[in-house]
Amino acid sequence: MLTVSTVNVNGLRAASKKGFVEWLGAGRADVVACQEVRALESELPVEAAAPDGWHVQHAPSVTKGRNGVSLYSRVEPEAVRVGFGEQEFEDSGRYAELHLPKVVVASLYLPSGDVGTPRQEEKERFMAAFLPYLGELRAKAAAEGREVVVVGDWNIAHAEIDLKNWRTNRKNSGFLPEEREWLGRVFDEAGYVDVQRKLDPAGPGPYSWWSYRGKAFDNDSGWRIDLQVATPGLAELCTSVVVERAESYDQRWSDHAPVTATYDLDFPG
Repeated sequence: MLTVSTVNVNGLRAASKKGFVEWLGAGRADVVACQEVRALESELPVEAAAPDGWHVQHAPSVTKGRNGVSLYSRVEPEAVRVGFGEQEFEDSGRYAELHLPKVVVASLYLPSGDVGTPRQEEKERFMAAFLPYLGELRAKAAAEGREVVVVGDWNIAHAEIDLKNWRTNRKNSGFLPEEREWLGRVFDEAGYVDVQRKLDPAGPGPYSWWSYRGKAFDNDSGWRIDLQVATPGLAELCTSVVVERAESYDQRWSDHAPVTATYDLDFPG
């Protein structure tokens, strides 16, 4: 079995003080992907930077205190890649992948965007460059006998069942028609599968992000933007996807919850 967890930690230094380290140690995942790490490896506590029993790849942003993705694997990777070949985003701390036996696991932090600002333009450029790479990655992995799963904070809710207040967010970044169409192309053109929706096509949710403002968490007024997106062969092997929602507001160590999927893949571990 292969178990993969993904979580936007909303700052790994802060999360490490609030429960991330304990969660990582107690979990059953073979691979853990983090996004929005927002720190250099040298700035992290050792139990988060290089915990015992894990092979770790950190991919920080050149912009201090921004972005950053990490991957923890219990199995030593055969190869590692940071970035996906687009010059603008190579050192932005938004993408890294591990080539493991039979599978490539990637950690993605897609830009969040903000309508009418340069941030939204950055998001659009990222999406335009990333879609063809997903096709290339799938083809190359297949030639090597590997499946692919790209996990992380995709920062797009694909359908109305993926966020609580969809009616009031139709003109907001994360639920714009063109963003939802792009994510549809990831599924329809690049041929990937949203494993949560494969197992639970009806929804609503389960949500993975809730604003810290107001009563969003208590009312489960969230967004499902933390996804595990796999090649069809691996998606067929997915037996469960669980959003590890904290039992109460004060037990959260991020505004996102971990999303953990199990695949019936013959994997060393």
